Amino acid sequence: MATLQEITDRVKTAVGADSGLGKSLKFDLKGDGFIHINGGEVSNEDLPADLTMTISLADLMEMGAGKLDATMAFMSGRLKLSDMGLAMSLQPQMGALFAKMA
Repeated sequence: MATLQEITDRVKTAVGADSGLGKSLKFDLKGDGFIHINGGEVSNEDLPADLTMTISLADLMEMGAGKLDATMAFMSGRLKLSDMGLAMSLQPQMGALFAKMA
């Protein structure tokens, strides 16, 4: 399994100069750390974000590889969202970001 640093590096590459999200996003990796995205900045700091997605590192990797559907992850409790409406509105941008990470 990839480390937090390896995943963070993949996210940084995918984000490039700007994530295209227009909002800040934080992955809370359930005790394995955090990945915070704000514009073109990616860090492992636990900073406030417009949307927090709580998911295990393993499930995040599966989602990034296209092996785990975000809707199924949410429905099964493997993914928790701080703001469902915002997550729905950002779905196309997040899909594009995950596609770049694969």
